[in-house]
Amino acid sequence: MRIALAQINTTVGDLDGNVSKILEYARRAEQTGVELVAFPELALTGYPPRDLVEKHAFLDRTAEALGQLSRETASMKAALIIGYVARTATDAAIKSQNAAAVIHGGKIIFDQRKMLLPTYDVFDELRYFQPADKQSIFTLNGTRIALAICEDFWNDKQFWERQRYSRDPIEELVQQGADLIVSINASPWNVGKRAQRHSIFESFTRRFKLPVAYVHMVGGNDQLVFDGSSFGMTAEGVLAARAKSFEEDLIVFDSVTGCGDNHDSGLTVDEAAYEALVLGTRDYVRKCGFRSVLLGLSGGIDSALVAAVAVDAVGKENVMGVGMPGPYSSEHSLTDAYCLAKRLGIRFEVIPIKAGYEAMIDTLQPLFSSYSPDTTEENLQSRLRGVTLMALSNKFGSLVLTTGNKSEIAVGYCTLYGDMCGGLAVISDVPKTMVYRLSRIANARYERRGLTGPIPENTFTKPPSAELRPDQKDTDSLPPYEVLDAVLTAYIEKYQSAVDIASEENLPLDLVRDIIRMVDRNEYKRQQAAPGLRISQKAFGVGRRFPIANRFTE
Repeated sequence: MRIALAQINTTVGDLDGNVSKILEYARRAEQTGVELVAFPELALTGYPPRDLVEKHAFLDRTAEALGQLSRETASMKAALIIGYVARTATDAAIKSQNAAAVIHGGKIIFDQRKMLLPTYDVFDELRYFQPADKQSIFTLNGTRIALAICEDFWNDKQFWERQRYSRDPIEELVQQGADLIVSINASPWNVGKRAQRHSIFESFTRRFKLPVAYVHMVGGNDQLVFDGSSFGMTAEGVLAARAKSFEEDLIVFDSVTGCGDNHDSGLTVDEAAYEALVLGTRDYVRKCGFRSVLLGLSGGIDSALVAAVAVDAVGKENVMGVGMPGPYSSEHSLTDAYCLAKRLGIRFEVIPIKAGYEAMIDTLQPLFSSYSPDTTEENLQSRLRGVTLMALSNKFGSLVLTTGNKSEIAVGYCTLYGDMCGGLAVISDVPKTMVYRLSRIANARYERRGLTGPIPENTFTKPPSAELRPDQKDTDSLPPYEVLDAVLTAYIEKYQSAVDIASEENLPLDLVRDIIRMVDRNEYKRQQAAPGLRISQKAFGVGRRFPIANRFTE
């Protein structure tokens, strides 16, 4: 069977816009002579719809939109697989199901409901959907097709050491006599995800000797980024068709001949991470209704990377950098920021905070006179910068991008209502050591076009500093970032104990315990931070849920 995989970028709740996009890609696919066009999981509604599914009006309008798709594709020869939110057929307390409709000749000829509903990491589907108690295959043009909705494929008992669910829907569908598997997906991207997918599906095809068509969502929805990377795989486990990563795409896969389009982007792991940040930023800005962004430019590596991502995401004409020198700012903080802005071609404004800082110190002097200066005065500078950026945001209608990285946010080396002010935390899931690697990628993108990389070399080589007191360095408060990041990855992403981390990394146990204590006691800060783009297996935000008032210690 010739199948088109329509890898589209949908917006949660934008039923009209999503219908238009589905129709556009369906008509494009029809021109290629395919028999079936598959769209991603919940393509009609966007993913994840969350509490929208509890609104009766949302379910009503979803049903109307599905009917519209049926009517407007009635003359097409190809059938369509559309992911949508369906009403449950029973009087269950949960009124909706994660579903997929097969539309052909103006009618819904088959309807599948998702059986396995993930509730781990970023997922909360069991809260919103009623699981299917049974599933069946359908026949199109003589081909018996098993239709799987994302997680239903991810419980192969021969692949996982420990299964999350007692049932294996794919095995049950195959036993009904399927000739082909079509899997529709909305699976958030993280580093290593694409290789994991290929391994799972390769294991399945070799086990059952059946071809698989895998169509996947692309785009950013809030903190989640979906990479696309749809594919067709032969019964021998060979990738016969590949779509682009982090872009909309349409590819054709012939499950009989094992031939298909190859649009593979060929990205390295770090290049994929950079593309994920660009896509996530672009879609967050666009889907939230903003046109422009602004950020503080300190001359440091973090703000430089965020600025480069912002330009790639929304265009240089829609980015403004703001230098806000304070009483302890170095000369290179401004010169490096200016150089960066010039090379990126963005607007750059300088708004000194020294006068405001001195005015606040004078105002607070009657209360502070008997106390020695400490982090209070340091944080005051950061908060004045936050006030400045938010004022510009209000006046110009631009979204503020925060510039804190995962390493800093993990240990609380950031200021509430200061450098944490903003609408999107672009690199909050990027460890400091990775910030440097992605910054080199940002420069390489320009150099491939014969241009000078925008991030100055001095920004790479100078010691990181918040510049909130004389001669301050990050290493005054933190261990070297190579050490810190190794500990944070082990503790946050792998949940390893202090003893195990110290042993594996050959580090002093007291140092590891100190880092862990910093992570644990700064939960209150992270839960007040701007939403951040997820690129790791365990990001701060929707997929990590620790209590703030918590006395447990390792």
